Amino acid sequence: MRGLICAAIALQLTRPGAFNERAPATYKATFETSKGVFVVEVHRAWAPLGADRFFNLVKNGFYDDCRFFRVVDSVLVQTGIHGDPKVQAAWAAATIPDDPRKESNRRGTLTLASAGADTRSTQFFINLTDNGRVLDRQRLAPIGRVISGLDVVDALYSGYGEGPPRGSGADQSQIRSEGNAYLFTRFPKLDFIKRTSIS
Repeated sequence: MRGLICAAIALQLTRPGAFNERAPATYKATFETSKGVFVVEVHRAWAPLGADRFFNLVKNGFYDDCRFFRVVDSVLVQTGIHGDPKVQAAWAAATIPDDPRKESNRRGTLTLASAGADTRSTQFFINLTDNGRVLDRQRLAPIGRVISGLDVVDALYSGYGEGPPRGSGADQSQIRSEGNAYLFTRFPKLDFIKRTSIS
């Protein structure tokens, strides 16, 4: 029975077009992780398109079982590649336009990750320091901030460091193609998200 439920959820997550609910003006996203719980308060006024996308992903359980695959000590932590390659592949083209940046990438802020203009999809990072001098110039728009549990975020396993080509940590292209199976084998100490909820 559990396998059927998991299969149904995975099927739902392969339909990005259905993830189009408008987020409340302000909401809280709770992340239960392998290290503890942290809560993010999201403000739609900061970046409405990003806040809407994040709301839908959190509400529908997209981030459940996602690994924090990029943890750079005192810089940032990043996650948001789904552990099932079929699910992640469905989101490859489901990008959203950039929001104008209204807030700075200060310590504790959460920002959707980008590979260039208008490429935000499912990945996000949390700033562990004030990264505004670099990231604000790249027009990366925070959508919210951690209001409790920042110590949990600070404690996420960082032993693998940055990924290729600058480091020997997890390779994002391999995560997308092989999912959590690749991470279980090569990077077993990574912390992960157990479940998320909206309030």
